[in-house]
Amino acid sequence: MSYLAIGAAALALILWLSRGRPILKRAEWRIAAAAIALAAFAGAAYVGVRGGWGSAIVLVVVGLWLLVSARRTGLGPGTAAKGGQMSAAEARSILGVGPEATPAEILAAHKRLMTMAHPDKGGTSGLAAQLNAARDRLLRK
Repeated sequence: MSYLAIGAAALALILWLSRGRPILKRAEWRIAAAAIALAAFAGAAYVGVRGGWGSAIVLVVVGLWLLVSARRTGLGPGTAAKGGQMSAAEARSILGVGPEATPAEILAAHKRLMTMAHPDKGGTSGLAAQLNAARDRLLRK
């Protein structure tokens, strides 16, 4: 039981030091959460065999929570949160153009960003899709 208290104290210290900023990026969190969940399940089995059912149940719950949080695939604010609809303000912020941008300025900003974010240039297909959606949203107004 003292190991649980030490772990909780270490977690509280890490969270206090991070001050609400994400400590790990999404992929890193998934790997770390899965590893910690595996350790929690192993600890639950060990404690359960030795007769500590209360601690075993707590460790199983913690392991399940970590597995669920590692599997969560929320895409954050933007297109997925609104059923595929992106607001004009979101589109302007993605492309970095103002409210009075002309179609030529929108296309120039899209081309500039796409040269850096294209999957063939080391970017991701998700980012390229967001740029395309933002361009389409602003051009159809």
